[in-house]
Order: sequence, then C-alpha cells, then structure tokens
Amino acid sequence: RSRAAKHSPSKGVAIVIPIYRGVEETRACIKSVLATTGPDVPVILVDDASPQGEMLFLLEEQAKHKRVTLHSMKANSGFPAAANSGMALVPDHDIVLLNSDTMVFPGWLERLCAHADADPAIATVTPLSNAGSIASYPGGEEATCDEDAARARDAWAASANKGRHVETPTGVGFCMYIRRACIAELGGFDEQLFGRGYGEENDFCMRAAAHGWRHVIAADTYVWHRNGVSFGTARDGLRYRNSAVLNARHPDYDALVQAFHKAQPLAPLRREIDVAALRTRTKPVAL
Repeated sequence: RSRAAKHSPSKGVAIVIPIYRGVEETRACIKSVLATTGPDVPVILVDDASPQGEMLFLLEEQAKHKRVTLHSMKANSGFPAAANSGMALVPDHDIVLLNSDTMVFPGWLERLCAHADADPAIATVTPLSNAGSIASYPGGEEATCDEDAARARDAWAASANKGRHVETPTGVGFCMYIRRACIAELGGFDEQLFGRGYGEENDFCMRAAAHGWRHVIAADTYVWHRNGVSFGTARDGLRYRNSAVLNARHPDYDALVQAFHKAQPLAPLRREIDVAALRTRTKPVAL
C-alpha cells in the first residue's frame, strides 16, 4: 500500500483514446468525453493509422479543441502500442484508457477518480458496462443496449451504489483508470507479445497484482460500449490467440477469473441497480 508513495504524485488525470475504425462511434465517444470532463483534463486521440479517410478529417477537426492532442502512429501498430504512445504523452498524469466505441455520461470521471482515491494501492478502476466482460451489467454476459438504456443504467448505478466497488483479478480495457505510479513501476502494455490487442490489459493487471497492486470494479459508474468496432471480423481470432498467450504467461489467470465468477461479488450490487430501475417505473411491479 506504500508503493504509490514511492513515485511523484500525478498532476491529474488524462484520457487516452486509441482509434482505428468506426467514424460515427468515435465521433460520439469524443463528444461525450468533452461534454462530461473539465477544462483541466487533457484528451489524447491516438490515430493508429486508420484506413478510413473520413476518420482523418474527424480527428483533425477534433484536434482544434484546446485540450485535445492528436497523435498519429506512422503505421498500424495495434491497440497496445497505440495506448502506450498515448500514455507516454502525459507522463505526469494518471490515465483513463477509453475505447473509441464507448460513450460516457455526466459524472463518470469523478466517480472513477473517487474509487482510485480510496486507496493508493488501487492500480486500476473499471466501470460497469453492457459489454464489459467480468464488469458487465445486467448479467455476466456481454450484451447490446442502446444509448438511452445505458444512460439510465448509469443514473441508477450512481444512485444505488455510490462509492461502492468490488475487488477483481483484472481490469477491463474498454474503459480503465490506471494509476501513473503503477505504470511507472511496471511499464506499459506488452505491445510485442499481444500485437493488435486483446489480453494486454489482463497481462498488465496480473503483473501489477504480483507487485502488490489492487484492481477494482466501480459499481456506481456505467459506460456504454458498442464493442468490437475496430477489430471487426478479426476479433475472435485475436481473442483466441492472445488468450493462449496470456495463460502461458500467467497460468493462474483463468482460475482467478473463474473464482471471481463463482463468488459473484457483483451480484448484490447488480441487484441494487435492478431495484433502482424498478423504482423508476410508473406502473405497479410485482416481485
């Protein structure tokens, strides 16, 4: 718990968004970030050599905003390398790594920061999401939902689970707060081993845990995730390949995740959101 004290305190939090495909999803993501964060929060857009011509126009337009920095990779290098490049541009800040196919809602960043502030040994904070792997709501399986449903779920979560989180074996990279002191100690993602992406954040979290860091899921924050926009049809193949790599490096990873699923620490907090949702209904509800 003293590890963070060994490093200089961060100067705040910056948001890093690696970008490849999905022009409209990316536009909506950036718009939501700028609308919900303060003027002191840098936003780093990392163009991983997007093949979409319209994307370049979008990013150049967004870079005119005074707190937005656009960094362009020379060639398509994959999510881990793009994330590392973006995080290196703000070396004095904690990071929120955000997928470009997500959307955030008012108060989201303050809530994530509050969880990190609760304990200097917390390395990562992951919100709930419709497609958040072990951080999914309403259930343990990833599912689609629309913007209105996601916005309502965020409001319900914020009211029902204020300040509450659970311990988790790993963060999830669709939206992950990362403490700078942890990055300084471990380095960033292993871009050589994990290539285009999938599993790199799990590897990072396992390495961090081995050095005494903690990971939590914030039960009071919900982020909408369209899921898989950048990878397209290559998604399943990348997952299969990198899952094998991850388990070769960390043989206990699957057992830890299965133990998390079996213990169901999120179940009572998911139920609190269910109840908050029921209380907003205008018609009688029979339980």
